[in-house]
Parts: sequence; C-alpha cells; structure tokens
Amino acid sequence: MRKKITLVGFLVFIFCCGKSLSAQDFVYTPKNPAFGGNPYNYSWMLSSAQAQDTYEDPSRDDLGLSTGYSSDPIDDFAESLNRQILSQLSREIVSRQLGESALEEGTYVLGDYQIDIGSSGSGLVITIIDLLTGSTTNVTVPYF
Repeated sequence: MRKKITLVGFLVFIFCCGKSLSAQDFVYTPKNPAFGGNPYNYSWMLSSAQAQDTYEDPSRDDLGLSTGYSSDPIDDFAESLNRQILSQLSREIVSRQLGESALEEGTYVLGDYQIDIGSSGSGLVITIIDLLTGSTTNVTVPYF
C-alpha cells in the first residue's frame, strides 16, 4: 500500500510540475575551423599544436639546412651549366622544327645527359638519357 501511495504521489508531482519542466536541443559545435568551427580558433589551435610538437627531423643539420642540398660551388656550377645547355638545345629544337631548316639527327653528350635525335613518321623523336641514373625520357615534336 505504501508503494502505491508513493507511486501515485510521484505521478501527481510529475503531472503538476511537468508543464514547467522543459528541455533544450543539444547542438554540437566543433572547435576546429576545418570542421566547421569558429575560424578565430585557428591561430590558437595552430600555436597549441606547434608548442606540443617535439619531433626533430633527423635529416636536418645544426644550421637548419637539409643535408640533401649541395653546398659545393663546383657542383652548383656544373648543374647550372647543364641546365643552360639543355635550355638552349630545347629552344634550338623548337625553332628549327617550326622553321625552315631541319635539326641534324645524331647523338649528343652534354654533361650527365645523352641526347639522341631522330625522326619518325609522326615527328622528331628526342630521347634524353640520364647517364648517372639511367632514366630515359622520350619527347616527340610533331611535324607542322
């Protein structure tokens, strides 16, 4: 009997006070601006992540330079010279192919590169072989 009275009292309390009880919708707002959060959080999140980053890149030396870069002036000069020669050759190929005089077929060795020039039915075929790595690049310049 006592349980029934307690249950009825509880139900009357819920019924009377239930009209004044209300709930609100739960809305999730992300913090990260990449996922729709406030864009003003970006600088705070970035500085927080950088402060926690303790990873040291093993390929970096004490001066902050990567060890993969060449610092020898002779190597830099040779690389620059190879690039200029290849650039001049590409300009000459295009101007002769589009002009009246034809480019002479043959094999040219320029520094670390071997360049084979030949003709085919579709156009001028240029094969560039890197002598250090053995990689090959084929370029076809069509006839006009």
